[in-house]
Amino acid sequence: MTSKFCSNCGTPLRAGATAERASETTSTISISGLEAYDSETTGQNPLPSLTPEAQAAVDALPAGSALLVVRRGPNSGSRFLLDSELTTAGRHPNSDIFLDDVTVSRRHVEFRRGSDGGFTVTDVGSLNGTYVNRERIDALVLANGDEVQIGKYRLVFYASQRGFGI
Repeated sequence: MTSKFCSNCGTPLRAGATAERASETTSTISISGLEAYDSETTGQNPLPSLTPEAQAAVDALPAGSALLVVRRGPNSGSRFLLDSELTTAGRHPNSDIFLDDVTVSRRHVEFRRGSDGGFTVTDVGSLNGTYVNRERIDALVLANGDEVQIGKYRLVFYASQRGFGI
């Protein structure tokens, strides 16, 4: 016998009963500033749409920097600036990007800026792994619009369009 549960609250649904409300069979995720996109159906990886405020932040990025926007997970809509040679992310309080969730390792990933201004994300031995565009990675050079998953957090990467050293 298969049990079904409400995706919002976890309440068991009666066998054979039809959902009385849409919330009993579907879940809605607030993205706060980003619109969801489905690269699987289009075969492309378009940049997610940003709110005017978030787009202004991306447009104003200094040369050689980048922005991570939390698309999903705790603190959805939060933004993290990558503006140094090395930025650490994890559950350790001294991480540059503190991600307070048990699915995140204390020292989970590092974002490194290369000499060309591009950024590489490197998993530093996390328990649950790091994913870019739903593929598990050890290290990968990031491109605009890449989705980095760290535990329950899904962050979208946006690089400065000003170039490096300009």
